[in-house]
Amino acid sequence: MQLLLIHSDYIEYEVKKSTPVAEEIEDSFKQGRLEEALTAFIAVEKVDEANVQGAISEAVEEIKNVATQVKAESIMVYPYAHLSSDLSSPKAGVAVLKGIEAALSGDFIVKRAPFGWYKAFKISCKGHPLSELSRTIVPDESTGEESSACGEVVKEEVVSEALKAESTAKSYWHVLTPDGELHDASTFDFKGHENLGKFVDYEISKARAVDKAPPHVELMRRLEIADYEPGSDSGNMRYYPKGRLMKSLLENYVLEETSKVGAMEVETPLMYDMNHPTLKKYLDRFPARQYSIESDKRQMFLRFAACFGQFLMNHDMTISYKNLPLKMVEMTRYSFRKEQRGELVGLRRLRAFTMPDMHSLCGDMEGAIDQFGQQYNMCIDVLDKIGIKVDDFEVAIRFTRDFYNENKDFITHLAKTVNKPVLVEMWDTRFFYFVLKFEFNFVDALAKASALSTVQIDVENAERYDINYIDSDGSANRPVILHCSPSGAIERCIYGLLEKEAMKAEKGGVPILPLWLSPTQVRIIPIGDKHMDYAMQIADKLNCRVDIDDREDTVGKKIREAGREWVPYVVVVGDSEVESGTINVTIRAESQPKKPVKVEMSPEELNSRVAAEIEGMPYKGLCLAKLLSQRPKFL
Repeated sequence: MQLLLIHSDYIEYEVKKSTPVAEEIEDSFKQGRLEEALTAFIAVEKVDEANVQGAISEAVEEIKNVATQVKAESIMVYPYAHLSSDLSSPKAGVAVLKGIEAALSGDFIVKRAPFGWYKAFKISCKGHPLSELSRTIVPDESTGEESSACGEVVKEEVVSEALKAESTAKSYWHVLTPDGELHDASTFDFKGHENLGKFVDYEISKARAVDKAPPHVELMRRLEIADYEPGSDSGNMRYYPKGRLMKSLLENYVLEETSKVGAMEVETPLMYDMNHPTLKKYLDRFPARQYSIESDKRQMFLRFAACFGQFLMNHDMTISYKNLPLKMVEMTRYSFRKEQRGELVGLRRLRAFTMPDMHSLCGDMEGAIDQFGQQYNMCIDVLDKIGIKVDDFEVAIRFTRDFYNENKDFITHLAKTVNKPVLVEMWDTRFFYFVLKFEFNFVDALAKASALSTVQIDVENAERYDINYIDSDGSANRPVILHCSPSGAIERCIYGLLEKEAMKAEKGGVPILPLWLSPTQVRIIPIGDKHMDYAMQIADKLNCRVDIDDREDTVGKKIREAGREWVPYVVVVGDSEVESGTINVTIRAESQPKKPVKVEMSPEELNSRVAAEIEGMPYKGLCLAKLLSQRPKFL
């Protein structure tokens, strides 16, 4: 459960419209007001269903404690779903809210706002140090099983031995500067590298849970890219046509880049036998929580990467030293990880995600290190074309102490390549399957970090899966394996772009997506009906994703709507454009807030400009109707 507690001069609400899950209410319940009140905004979560009474008791205790501290005699219990991405069922939500209301009523004046209604509300926060507080309630569970609201028993999640080891392993944290010096992370001066400082704090504290939604959550909805799917498990999203287009373009781009370096695209199953002897050993070496399911009395798990399928394929192949480095790639739609509830938010951390997963078999460690360096550079280039630059992410390099001592110059070169300090995590003992790993981490507006690109040098799985290659002398040798995700999860790339632009807007810039990823690249706005024919002619001359706003709204409103959708090029056509055969184009990338840059040009000039910007990148046509009047609203 998530609580937001506001000590207020007053709080008042009025219901406006019911949702499909609205509770039935009497007229007297349709509005309410309390003076000098503690307002408890509450989001009841799925975890609360395991112990409803415990959730109520803990919430009541927190609310009472705060009410006592601020000397509030009145409490407003206000359902507020926006505090969480992992909401309980409506039935459980209402039960918890009513339980809190009843438990508080003996000691306070209590009102409860109705559940499942759109409401207008006004609140006046007092503004003292205790007037705004947030709390996360996780009810205790007495066994390794959960009982759901409908009585179903849910088995305890499967947690790998590597994940358990990670939580207890001793990490030595350093900052490596491009000159090769290792500095203690706790004493390093982060002046000029404030973003790295945020990332270091995040990594060392391991504070993964979030207490409010980052900016991209509102943006992914407003731009009709994606949203939570209440009919699925948490962390499984729905993607609207614009989001599906963006994902598809990103997927195609990354696959094209891996093809350029010789990777063969394959496809492997989504589920595997948890008791398969080889897979069972690997499960315990990978730091992830698995989804487990039962099929034909066999315990199965949903893959969290493409490693299993590709390694089993490698085992069955005949591989020569002439084939090395041998590379295979799969765009996993989907990989599954049973991430913890409090960590799930928007597109940042999901339980079902799309990940390009490339594996390279190398003849020896020297070849693996060479490939590691090449793939490090490839990942930089991939993110750059996506729109996430070196300045936008922080680098983490993780290794064993022995590996570092043997390869100091190579690891220092990694810092030199990005020309800035990087975070180092060092272990005395290897407890994963890799000896070296890097990640490029995006730090968002809430100072939470998410890994994008990564490469790892794996020294275990060739033996575990009995993978061999035949050397020049006819002997069978074990390869060294590289794991590479050139972009990281596709959804995280969208998250990174949205968060980056939200932070740019906060600093006074104009947010925009890369042109090749923008669902609409050019929007044409005819001033009146008589200009529609000319608008259609212009659209036919443009070889890009162009749509026409033919709705019965004012031109000003249409222009504002195009701005809210971050449309890169907006073309307004009227009498003068029809007469001259030109177009008036607002160029978003060159504009400032309330200072649009407008350029008069020919349709051919605009076409050339767009073509130059998207050259070399994947392309798809419009994902929605060309005429905006023919489009449905998804939100």
